[in-house]
Amino acid sequence: MIGKIRVSRVFRLLAPLGILVALSSTPGLAHGHPIVVASKADTEGALLGSMIALVLEREGIPVETRLQLGPTQQVRKAILQGDIDIYPEYTGNGAFFHGLESEPAWRAPASAYELVKRLDAERHRLAWLERAPANNTWLIAVRGDLARRSNLTTMDDFAQAVRTSMNLRLAASTEFVESPAALASFETTYGFRFPRDRIAVQPTGNTMTTMRAAAQSIGGVNAAMVYGTDGAIATLDLVVMKDTKGAQIVYEPAPAVRTEALERFPRISKALSGVFASLSTAKLQALNAEIVVDERPARDVAERYLNQLHHRPGG
Repeated sequence: MIGKIRVSRVFRLLAPLGILVALSSTPGLAHGHPIVVASKADTEGALLGSMIALVLEREGIPVETRLQLGPTQQVRKAILQGDIDIYPEYTGNGAFFHGLESEPAWRAPASAYELVKRLDAERHRLAWLERAPANNTWLIAVRGDLARRSNLTTMDDFAQAVRTSMNLRLAASTEFVESPAALASFETTYGFRFPRDRIAVQPTGNTMTTMRAAAQSIGGVNAAMVYGTDGAIATLDLVVMKDTKGAQIVYEPAPAVRTEALERFPRISKALSGVFASLSTAKLQALNAEIVVDERPARDVAERYLNQLHHRPGG
């Protein structure tokens, strides 16, 4: 079988047929194995991972996809071990990757990006490419009718409502309730304590579950843990409480790539920079909504967006 024949012998066999030039110019043979593109298991991971794969394919770079590979720690381990080459990560996760959760730099977009970029380059030979100006951090959203009736727009408003015993009930994940970086950080920053007996605790971080609970008043719930770029926020008529004091770490998405892969295909950086720079919070919310609300495949949504971006003036 040809799979057991040495590559040099394949070249000798095919050269007389004029096929050697074609083989030697094929990206996969000229540069070794394909670039392995992965993502986390969530909706936005599938969207951004699909964008990365499509952009690389359009650049003529050989690609293998392992999208929705698993949770954060599994995908991080895979790239550190060299099992994958590139995936979309969030700047704020650098706080936990490097054990620097109390570092103030994580609460500002530019400093969070520069810090994780430097640490991963120094310690792991990982490069962080252009980030998206979209913050997918933990937030709290309130039912639209209640928020409008009570003039709730910021976390200061929310904290005051809790302190005055407004009948707020929150749907949130176990992690959101127990992590010092989540609800506890909001409470410390804004000076309130949310009664734990008014929290409907969900075992997973699936925000569609928490958002639906608030939107449909399941069990009296009228507030929900959400992520900043969740696609169903507007559809479910929820109002996000603005974190004006920066209680939460900033989570801006960016491609994290092994330096070795970037050295083989240096055009990866330029090819992806414009795409991620175009992804605002509102844009990611809209794209995520096409997947979770309209039930369109993530790759289709990514491809349509890239086509639109390519045809814009200056795109």
